[in-house]
Amino acid sequence: MNSIDPTDFWQWAYSDFLSNALRGVLAEYIVAQAVGCTHRPRTEWDAYDLKTDAGLKIEVKSAASLQTWPQRQPSLIRFDIDLKRGWDAETNVYAAEATRAADVYVFCVFTAQDRATANPLNLEQWFFLICPTELLNQRFPTQKSVSLSSLEALGLARVDVKELGMALAHLTVSLSPA
Repeated sequence: MNSIDPTDFWQWAYSDFLSNALRGVLAEYIVAQAVGCTHRPRTEWDAYDLKTDAGLKIEVKSAASLQTWPQRQPSLIRFDIDLKRGWDAETNVYAAEATRAADVYVFCVFTAQDRATANPLNLEQWFFLICPTELLNQRFPTQKSVSLSSLEALGLARVDVKELGMALAHLTVSLSPA
């Protein structure tokens, strides 16, 4: 063997979109498409997941009730919002203190409940909640994770993929200094 066929590798390594790790990367891609920043490749381990052309820093979190492994019951929907000492890919420097480095969090929920019809590539099987980081910092200053119900109790509305880009664009405008 002199080389590896990339298609064979991708199919072998990255075809289980129900897997938590791959579903998370897929969620990042969905959000990147919605805000028009797929022209920049994904940066692994950066302090935040995406940065729009307008400068909005976005942290993308994904969750699902249905998992790739056999389950006795559906998983509860929770998201990691822990403070982190982020690494800046542009400067190759870790932050001095743990913070939430993004301007906004996009919480992505894959909604399928039936393994037979679950398809993470079907964008109709997702909804999204958009939360300014400032609101997370006010309501959950040191909390490590948050439930879907706690986020919805903040008044965050579920948006579908068609509304996602516009909702983030509006947020960009509202977060911009006057």
